[in-house]
Amino acid sequence: MSQSPAKARRTATLALAATAATAALTLTLVTSASATGAGAPRDGRPAAPAPSVSGGPESALSRITVFYGAYIDAVYDGDGARAKQLRAAYLSAPLQRELAKWEETNHADGVLRAQNVPLEWKVAYVDSGMGKTNADVTLTWSGSDITRLHVQADLKTRKILSITG
Repeated sequence: MSQSPAKARRTATLALAATAATAALTLTLVTSASATGAGAPRDGRPAAPAPSVSGGPESALSRITVFYGAYIDAVYDGDGARAKQLRAAYLSAPLQRELAKWEETNHADGVLRAQNVPLEWKVAYVDSGMGKTNADVTLTWSGSDITRLHVQADLKTRKILSITG
């Protein structure tokens, strides 16, 4: 069965139009997806940068940060022996004695100032002077409750000297 030339042209025109429409729709979808960025949140916000942590063995601030991260992990994991080792390594002897008294009176962990484990922690540099560095430690609990602690470390020994708050 052969078609008339006019009907064949009409069929070819319709097929070409359908192909062009499909290509245009595909291009629109691809362009729209790439404009929002791969992995970007659907609400239009830009994707957050990948987390990054750095430090150095000579920095008292790094020691505070490493101590709180490792200590919270040990307590969260129920590893009391590791938590005790971390206290011995990072806290000055006078602070360890002070915390023992505080814990006996308050029936809570003196490093965390709580009976449970925070969901998140953050250490922020405050200043350094007179041989000490100061940092604020923010502990975030369930329900977005926070505890702010002031932590001071010796610049020479890098041991944590005090935890208040």
